[in-house]
Amino acid sequence: MKSGVRAIGVAESYRSEDSTLAAAVVRANRVVDGLAFDTCTVGGTDATETVVSLVDRLDREDARYLLLAGIAPAWFNLFDLPAIRERVARPVLSVAFEDSEGLEPALREAFDGDALDDRLAVYRRQPERRPVSLDGGTVYVRAAGLDPDEAAAVVRGFTPEGGRPEPLRVARLAARAADRRFVGGEGGDTGGDGSADADR
Repeated sequence: MKSGVRAIGVAESYRSEDSTLAAAVVRANRVVDGLAFDTCTVGGTDATETVVSLVDRLDREDARYLLLAGIAPAWFNLFDLPAIRERVARPVLSVAFEDSEGLEPALREAFDGDALDDRLAVYRRQPERRPVSLDGGTVYVRAAGLDPDEAAAVVRGFTPEGGRPEPLRVARLAARAADRRFVGGEGGDTGGDGSADADR
């Protein structure tokens, strides 16, 4: 991948009823080229809209890809990858960092009625999750707008070392810093990428 290719990474951190989302524009050579912040509701249904708003606010048509940390940030506030892909007009990849059996059992434990049905409908229309091997281990990728081989090449191209693509690493750091600054305290932090419940 050419060093000047850009991607937007989105990651979160939360310690209250709102989750701080950071979007970072990062080049394949690890140069950071822009940041934006917003919030979504913990346990809500507005994460997809928040991501679209972040991309719109950045106004970076030169960023070819959008990478999301996980698929269910902010306690199952699901990202809808096909819907985001249609609205941001570029490929969207969700990257999770742990293997899992899937989210349906956890969703059924946490919700019922219409809240469960709505989340299951979103979850079931997401692209298949596929493992991608990196030097630092394995990540699990869903992709809207790219075939599996292309998606794996993008993830590897933005992961010069370790097991976390650089746009997501920078976004994670930014989200955690913003959350600490504007929400305060140390309790409740998910680690900035929603990995506690991001995509099982």
